[in-house]
Amino acid sequence: MTQIVQPPLQPHEIGGVVLAGGKSSRLGGGDKGLLSLDDQSMLAHVISRFKGQVAKLAINASGDAARFAQFNLPVFPDATPTREGPLAGVLAGIEWAKAQPGLRAFVTVSTDAPFIPPDLVKRLSASGAPLVCAVSHAHVHPTISLWPLTIADSIRTALAEGRREMMAFVVEQGARLAIVPETQVNGQSVDPMFNVNTPEELDSARRILQSSVG
Repeated sequence: MTQIVQPPLQPHEIGGVVLAGGKSSRLGGGDKGLLSLDDQSMLAHVISRFKGQVAKLAINASGDAARFAQFNLPVFPDATPTREGPLAGVLAGIEWAKAQPGLRAFVTVSTDAPFIPPDLVKRLSASGAPLVCAVSHAHVHPTISLWPLTIADSIRTALAEGRREMMAFVVEQGARLAIVPETQVNGQSVDPMFNVNTPEELDSARRILQSSVG
């Protein structure tokens, strides 16, 4: 049987989804992405760095979509009625992407990674592999990945079997890894996947944004 080889992804065929369903349990509660980071929300920083890299962008978050109205982007909930973690958000992202003419894949980023680099999508798609996870500082970040639309059935099976852990899923699927080097923010070298989970990390992110060279 002849194997069908898919042509390389082109920039206009890649969408973007911000996974914004996480709650800031260690940061006082509420939507983590709406926490203030310098002069705007953390989610605003993520969108600013991500939007120009993808053909179309949307936000994945359950609950009242009106709280994200300021961003003027489509907002869709998880694909499952109960909270099943970021894999459910990825599955919903596939359904969204399939409804967008021309998209063949999409990249997810988490709402608490405000320093994603301007070439993130290019680095993830460069290998030509269908599923690619970002790596920085020797850590794999499965929530920051390139996803093929054809992986939906595998996600549904995993969720139906109670397998919600994202890292285990991408390993099972044979994800390729893309090393992303440090990015520059205000003249400082910063982990591009810097993740805000604690008050201390939020303070560190604010200091990075408020600093200047010279």
